[in-house]
Amino acid sequence: MSDSRIKVGRIGEALAIEHFKAQGYEIRAQNYRTRSGEIDLIVQREKRTVFVEVKTRRNSKFGLPQAAVTPAKQKQISKVALHYLQTQNLLDVPCQFDVVAVVLSWKFELIKLHHIENAFEFRAEE
Repeated sequence: MSDSRIKVGRIGEALAIEHFKAQGYEIRAQNYRTRSGEIDLIVQREKRTVFVEVKTRRNSKFGLPQAAVTPAKQKQISKVALHYLQTQNLLDVPCQFDVVAVVLSWKFELIKLHHIENAFEFRAEE
């Protein structure tokens, strides 16, 4: 992955964290990894755990950022979320899957941040 892509991703995640903190969420984890994959952010408000995929772009050449959260990506995120819930003893706690789509200028400045709540449902293996 190029340095520029890494920088874009880090900026997007930092902006998403600022957004969630401003909305009263507690940041529980960032870049939570298992063998199955990674979840960008795990946040919590009240008793709801929210698994967040952050997608950041600097142009629309490949479509809107949220379009990159494909069914296969949703399945991977679901697996990692299930692992988190099991290891944290949170299987009885409500949860949801959100997407934060971030668009930056070529100078890495925020153009738009779009928080999509309940972007998808848990996707079990098929």
